[in-house]
Amino acid sequence: MSHSKQKKIGFLVFDGFPMACLTSLIEPLRVANEICERTIFTWFMLSEAGEKRCSSAGLTFEVDHALCVGTQMDILFVLSSPLARFADEKGAHAILRRAERHGTVLGGISGGIFPLARAGVLRHCPISVHWCYDAAFRAEFPDLDSRRDLIILDKKRYTASGAAAAFDVALHMIEEHAGKDVAFEVACWFQHPTMRSAGVQQQSPDRTEQGGDPLPALVARCIALWTTQMSPPLTLRNLAEKTGITTRQIERAFKKATGQSPSHYYRTMRMHAARKLVIYSRESLTDIAEAVGYSSPTPLNKHYKAAFGLSPGEDRRRANRFRVEDNAPLPSVQSPFSTGGYLSKPQASVGWQENRFREPQNT
Repeated sequence: MSHSKQKKIGFLVFDGFPMACLTSLIEPLRVANEICERTIFTWFMLSEAGEKRCSSAGLTFEVDHALCVGTQMDILFVLSSPLARFADEKGAHAILRRAERHGTVLGGISGGIFPLARAGVLRHCPISVHWCYDAAFRAEFPDLDSRRDLIILDKKRYTASGAAAAFDVALHMIEEHAGKDVAFEVACWFQHPTMRSAGVQQQSPDRTEQGGDPLPALVARCIALWTTQMSPPLTLRNLAEKTGITTRQIERAFKKATGQSPSHYYRTMRMHAARKLVIYSRESLTDIAEAVGYSSPTPLNKHYKAAFGLSPGEDRRRANRFRVEDNAPLPSVQSPFSTGGYLSKPQASVGWQENRFREPQNT
C-alpha cells in the first residue's frame, strides 16, 4: 500500500464513449477518498484538443484538459467505441508513446483498447478484449495478445472488458494505494459482491443458456469445436467423430438445451459472428464470408438478410449513420434467433451479440 503523493487519473474520452465505464471508475475512487478522509485520487477528463465530448448516452461533457497533458497523469484511461480515431493520429500517438516512456500507466476499457493499439503501445502485454469486439480486434491486430480475461493488470497496462470490469480495476487501484480494508468497504458501499481478480474469464452467451445456467457438457463441447475451426466448417458428422457421440445424440442434446437443431444453432452463430465483423471492423464482405465459413458473399447475404432484415452492406451503412448522427455504437436490429454462440477463424476469433444484449460497454 502506498501513502505517497496523490494519484492523478486521466480519462481520455471520444465522442460516443461509454458513460457507464467512466462512472464505474470514478465513483469507487470518490468513495475511497471519503472513507479515508483525504484525497488519494484526483481525476481529470481529457479529449484530444480539449473539446467537449458526447457520451453514447447522449450526454455532453466538458473536459478539463487536452491530451497534451496526458504525460502528467499517473494513469491514463482511454474510453471510446472501437471505431474511434484521433483527428491527428500522428500527433496523438506520439503523446501516448511519450506518456508511456514517462511512466504513465495506460488503460483501455472495452472499446478504448482500439486507439491504444493503433498507437502501438499494447505490443508487449496481454490485453483484455470484450468478447463482442474480439473479432474486429483480432482482424485489425492479429499479432497482439488479446484474451478473454475480465481484467488484465500489469505494471504499465490496465485493460478491462466493460463497465462492471472497470469497477474491479478501480477496486484494485484502491487496494494498492489505500489498502485492502478500504477496497472492501468501497465494494460493500456499492454492494459489489466481490473484487474479481486477474485471470477471471468473461461470461458470454456461448458458455451459458439463455437463463444463465451452464450449457450441457456435450453442447458446450460442440460449440467450442465450432469456435476453434470455422474454415472449413465442421459438419454434424465431424462433430460426432470428434466427440465420440452419435449425430442423433448431438441433435437431441441441442434440441433439449437450446430448442434448436445443431445446424440452426450453427447458422445463428455464423450470422451473429458476421454481424460483429460487419459493424466493428472494416473487413471486406468477401473476407467476412470466409471468416464465418462461406465460400462467397452470396449465401452470406441471403442468410444475413433472413436473420436481420437487411444485407451486410446495408447494416454497415446503417451502423455508420447511427454513429455519426446519434453516437450509437450499435443500432438495434430485431433478430429471429433466441440463442447463439461464439466462433472464430484461424486469424480472427468472431463473437456475436443477440438483440437482447445491449452495448457491452454499458453493462
